Amino acid sequence: MIPLRKRLSFAIRGGRVIDPANNVDQIADVFVQRGKIVGIGTAPEDFSADHDIDARGRIVCPGLVDLSARLREPGLEHKATIESETAAAAAAGITTLCCPPDTYPIIDTPAVVELIRHRTEEAGSARVVTLGALTQGLSGERLTEAAALKQAGCCGLSNALMPLANTLVQRRAFEYAATFDMTVFLHAEDYWLANGGCAHEGAVATRMGLPAIPAAAETAAVARDLALIEQTGVRAHFCRLTTARAVQMVARAQYDGLPVSADVAAPYLYLSDIDIAGFNADCHVRPPLRTQRDREALRAGLARGTLSALCSDHQPHEADAKLSPFPSTEPGISGVDTLFGLALRLVDENLLTLADTIQRVSLGPARILGLEQQGTGTLSVGKPADLIVVDLEQPWRVTAETLLSAGRNTPFMGWELKGQVTHTLVGGKLVFQRET
Repeated sequence: MIPLRKRLSFAIRGGRVIDPANNVDQIADVFVQRGKIVGIGTAPEDFSADHDIDARGRIVCPGLVDLSARLREPGLEHKATIESETAAAAAAGITTLCCPPDTYPIIDTPAVVELIRHRTEEAGSARVVTLGALTQGLSGERLTEAAALKQAGCCGLSNALMPLANTLVQRRAFEYAATFDMTVFLHAEDYWLANGGCAHEGAVATRMGLPAIPAAAETAAVARDLALIEQTGVRAHFCRLTTARAVQMVARAQYDGLPVSADVAAPYLYLSDIDIAGFNADCHVRPPLRTQRDREALRAGLARGTLSALCSDHQPHEADAKLSPFPSTEPGISGVDTLFGLALRLVDENLLTLADTIQRVSLGPARILGLEQQGTGTLSVGKPADLIVVDLEQPWRVTAETLLSAGRNTPFMGWELKGQVTHTLVGGKLVFQRET
């Protein structure tokens, strides 16, 4: 076994190198030295490898970038920690995770950003970038110091799942973010239309007697947000869209030239409101699972590129969080372990090519976070070596034993997925290797 977390030089031999950023898809060697990629195909004259990695019959591609991963630290360490979740991410091929601002304390000051950075460096398994809070304490009223959060390293601003007080506050927040060229990450949900619901408003929720959230809670919010984006010129990203109509609205806005992007979480591509039958609390998510028609529209939007990124929306919970009656359970799915496996399933279903799938989980989210120029999501020579080696033909089953996250709350328990990561490098350090 190769020593973990030591900055060595590597020759990754004979793999199929797929790098959508540079339109590379070929059998080639990859050379890593001093934390960076120094050659693809041909090594520099002075190169000497400390270790060879045999990648024959495997894929070598950029490390995955997860747009939304709640690591539960600081504040909710009884659910998970940065150490546990970054280790799980590394084993799943994710080298960069984006942490939303709803930690405890909330990410509304540079001090909290620095705390997360320090804990991440101590863990040493993956990179963690942060979104700063749009308003102080996520209260929806007073704006945070965007300039200070940007200088501290925040990739954008978000009010997470908390509502803003009114549209005037939202306009001022958009104008402020635009002044500092920061992307605003939006959860499109009208808080008052959602009204504390826990399921999609439709036949299933009615039959089960569950408080419901109409599709209009999302589409009304998207319409309002798009109007203010056009008014202010802010760059905006819609997080985790769930309805067919919202995807159409975003596609139209992109066609009209508005600076907007959007993503989808992997569970919404496979599940619908039918899956909550039997009150399966592992399917309690926010926003809720929508109809099968909405699910197909999300898949089509991802294939078209309207939805330019696929994320896990990782929310690990302790077992007790899912044991109450359905409306009282905590929403969210533990998703880092299954993100790549569910993404690769789209290739087998002929929805995406392998290169496009890798693009949606690496370069796409890196661009949204503004990390592409740093080399995140790419295998560009001279950039940090964040890369993975994957055995596409190796199946694995989702079980409590195969999940490395502290959260076991997943509706995919028992599913067989394909593709196992054998090696993960972050900044040229080997942070994960699968025992053979």
